[in-house]
Amino acid sequence: MEYTEIITEAIGTLTVNKLRTGLATLGIVIGIGSVIALISLGQSTSQAIQSQIQSLGANLLTIQPGAVSTRGVRGAAGEGTNLTLEDAKAIKTSSQVTTIQNVSPEFSRRTQVTTGKANTNTQIIGITPTYEIVRKISLDSGNFINEQQVNSMAKVAVLGPNVVTNLFGEGVNPIGQTVRINGQSLAIIGITASKGGSGFFNQDDTIFVPLSTAQKQLFGADYLSSIALEAKSPEVMVDAQTQVGYLLLARHKLNDPSQADFSIFSQQDILNTASATTSTFTSLLSGIAAISLLVGGIGIMNIMLVTVTERTREIGLRKALGAKKRLIITQFLIESVILTFVGGIIGIGFGVIASYIISGLTSSPFVISPSSIILAIGVSSGIGILFGWYPAQRASNLAPIEALRYE
Repeated sequence: MEYTEIITEAIGTLTVNKLRTGLATLGIVIGIGSVIALISLGQSTSQAIQSQIQSLGANLLTIQPGAVSTRGVRGAAGEGTNLTLEDAKAIKTSSQVTTIQNVSPEFSRRTQVTTGKANTNTQIIGITPTYEIVRKISLDSGNFINEQQVNSMAKVAVLGPNVVTNLFGEGVNPIGQTVRINGQSLAIIGITASKGGSGFFNQDDTIFVPLSTAQKQLFGADYLSSIALEAKSPEVMVDAQTQVGYLLLARHKLNDPSQADFSIFSQQDILNTASATTSTFTSLLSGIAAISLLVGGIGIMNIMLVTVTERTREIGLRKALGAKKRLIITQFLIESVILTFVGGIIGIGFGVIASYIISGLTSSPFVISPSSIILAIGVSSGIGILFGWYPAQRASNLAPIEALRYE
């Protein structure tokens, strides 16, 4: 019997009981669809995080107080008080540092902000005008903070678009109005353009104020939460970290780099950490979804065992007429593979549609990896062979006489 005849007969056999065939493939559909959707979710999340990090600035180095321990654990950013404005000025003016073109001292604190009856909890960042250059900030309307406002401790603020929506509602231009932060009224002078993002990297949910105002009038601090540096080019990032590191060690009167009371991170360091985290997240989700494939495979095996039992007399007749063991095995394996292959194709469609819906709901990029689709097809076919082998072997081992007597 040729393979085309075997495949045709297998399809005909499977379509005899459409409900049972559909239920058998359902587990594979759910498993494959879940794997593709969750891999897509992990990859889109990774892309979104990377684009958010890259949007924070080019050739960016960030200095934060506190050193990374031997196990890679550190306190929360801004907990230390050992970075000062003098450190930032020294980096900018030192002849020892030749690879840095812009320095942005920053003080950040999360607090409650009110205006009228509305309020929101958001990040307040005290900055200098250089922040706009280093962090690549664009304005939607109004003006950014200037040097004169920093020097005079002006009570002015530039709001991110999310803050505007939370405090004033959609479509409102609040420039000229005021917000209250820690009992101080600040005039709104500008609105930043939306960059998108969430969590720690969401510049849209931020209020920018002059650094002097944040330190002395709002929070009473004389230290910095971080210092952002823009290197002259990507090629000098490593040299920049070294030069700045040794300068700060000297300023903090430390001889041993392992005792540093600060940490310097590059964009690549942050990207690598984010990529590792999202990869682990994706693997975990995929592992959970793979359980559905196992359950689906067991369902296929159960259906095939039922099929062998129902067709015992047919198998006996075939063997009595000279059908070889290999032909019987091939017949049942092909039926099993067809079940899982069709389920895999439907599952791929289900996964793609689910991924598209999820990306729309979460406003994340729609990402479908071709490798995940190829893997899904391969896995579904492999499951058909793996879980169809035992029923096929059982059918081929039936004795013709006993099979023909089976009631």
